[in-house]
This record gives sequence, structure tokens and C-alpha cells, in this order.
Amino acid sequence: MSETKDVIVPALQAHTGQGLGTGNPADGFVVEPARARSKKTPRRTRTNFEMLAWLFMRLSGVVLVVLVLGHLLINLVLDGGVSKISFAFVAGRWASPFWQVWDLLMLWLAMLHGANGMRTVINDYAEKDSTRLWLKGLLGVATVFTVLLGTLVIFTFDPNI
Repeated sequence: MSETKDVIVPALQAHTGQGLGTGNPADGFVVEPARARSKKTPRRTRTNFEMLAWLFMRLSGVVLVVLVLGHLLINLVLDGGVSKISFAFVAGRWASPFWQVWDLLMLWLAMLHGANGMRTVINDYAEKDSTRLWLKGLLGVATVFTVLLGTLVIFTFDPNI
């Protein structure tokens, strides 16, 4: 019987995919050993925020598909098409709490879904921490502003202007 020995590989060599030089192709897939926890390392280093953001993207995407397709079907197909959409059409729709809530859900989910996607893009492509901070701050301000202004318009819409 041959005895198997564990080989510790430096991290740089482990990621090159060049192997250990033994001739075995599987040697290119070496996983570096786990780092030891020190006293300075916090007990919990991860939160569930990223998992919840991922789950929100999937669930909000499904709900948005239903809301948007329903919106398009009702407004463009069943109500006579684009030529019928006017100020009076919107005033008539928003006189009903059902349509106010429908449009509010569409607004909120679309903005939060899009902002979460942009947050992910910023995290992926902004290299400097300060750039990432400013971009995410601007994204947050724009998202809050749009959601608040849209909500205000939906609920305070006055057709008698």
C-alpha cells in the first residue's frame, strides 16, 4: 500500500493551475488550507445581507413580471392601445385605490430591484473603497428621491389641475 501525504502548496502556486510537478493532472486543482482564526478576527465575519439581496432579486423579479405584463395587457390591449392613454385616462385609473396600489408596487419593486442590481455592479467594478462609497451613496439618494417623489405623485394626484 502506498501512503498518501498531504502537501502544503503556497497560495500563488495553488492558483496557477500548473500542478505540483508530479505529472498527475489532478494536482492542478489544489485548494489552499483554511486560514487560522486570530483574536482580532471577529467571531461572525458575514451577515445574511447578500443572501437576502439575492433572494429579493429573484422574488421581486417574478412579481415585477406579473405586474408589468398585467399593466401592459390591461392598458395597451384591453383598453384600446396607446392612443387612449391621456391625462384623463391616468386620472380615471388613479381614482381607484386598486390602481394606485398596483402602480405603487410597480414603482417600489422596480426601483429597489434596479438599485440592488446597480449596487452589485458597483461592488464588482469600483476598485477603490472611496469610489464605491460615493457611487453607492449617490445611488441611494437617487433611489430614495425617486421612490418618495413617485409615491407622492401617486397619492396626491389631482385631476382638477
